[in-house]
Amino acid sequence: MAEANTPIAKVNYLRIATEEAYCPPEMLKIYRKILDDRSVDDPGFNTMWGFYMSGTSARARHIITSLQDLGEVRLNHMNESGIDKQILALTSPGVQIMDRDTAVSFAITANDQLAEDIARNPTRFAGLLAVAPQDPASAAREIQRGVTKLGLKGVIVNSHTHNEYLDDPKFWPIFEAAEAHDVPIYLHPNTPSKGMIGPLLERGLDGAIFGFGVETGMHVLRIITAGVFDRFPKLKIVIGHMGEALPYWLFRLDYMHKATVASNRYDTMRPLQRKISDYMRDNICITNSGVAWEPAIKFSQQVLGIDQVMYAMDYPYQYDPTEVAALDNMAMSDEDKKKFFQTNAERVFKL
Repeated sequence: MAEANTPIAKVNYLRIATEEAYCPPEMLKIYRKILDDRSVDDPGFNTMWGFYMSGTSARARHIITSLQDLGEVRLNHMNESGIDKQILALTSPGVQIMDRDTAVSFAITANDQLAEDIARNPTRFAGLLAVAPQDPASAAREIQRGVTKLGLKGVIVNSHTHNEYLDDPKFWPIFEAAEAHDVPIYLHPNTPSKGMIGPLLERGLDGAIFGFGVETGMHVLRIITAGVFDRFPKLKIVIGHMGEALPYWLFRLDYMHKATVASNRYDTMRPLQRKISDYMRDNICITNSGVAWEPAIKFSQQVLGIDQVMYAMDYPYQYDPTEVAALDNMAMSDEDKKKFFQTNAERVFKL
């Protein structure tokens, strides 16, 4: 964790951070029980949360403390870094590591608590509702309740659920409900699924350094190539970390998708109505969470469109006020910088 060395400059836009994690203490108790009972065979979860919940390092203590706080600690950090508003989302893996009944119940509890916390600081916080993909019908109902009754601004899905991905049609009621209520799904990383984590874990590459991006980028491509956006053309999905590297692969993705479909090699890869890059530009928005790097931001704006790229900090996993100052100083027009920090988020999340 880094501290601010100099005051953050005043600017003519709001800084809205769009991928900011929180964790109710009650959820940590459930995680602790899962770890103690060894009731879930998930190497990624056991490794990551075993570290954070037993670690004594400054990083582990900062993350556990900050995740649970929606009051003084978090607001002070926001003030120190010049963040006007955070869009809060249940930290990964959220309820998706739990059994079905616990997940359904706790998602409702977490959403109620989040709405109450936002009501205490409505100018500083907005929120994404949690759902339990373990029960897609229940998840769809919770989207309706969270949007219409609680005023939440989108849906958080922490990638795979017990090694299953949303391209399976059994999960599509979640897409249908999000499209019907005109709210985005934020597809956030999870630790890689059991089938892909091995070589990453061996070298410590399973987390945010690489594994998160590989896992979530693959998930997005599964969704696109399964035809989800042909079925739900108005659906919006948000992904972080500069688009999990996908903007830089667009040329090859388009070329090889076309070639692979033509080859008839895979029954699961069928023709789509548009190119992969078209869905990335029209149905996907990205945030720069954890990537405070001007060249990457500008490239994504160039290939996806200036309206598709938004600011995020990735708090508390990445908290460095100097990164905010660096992005304030990007060589970019005032109009485009305001879209990046403020108005794109206001449009996508209907703030």
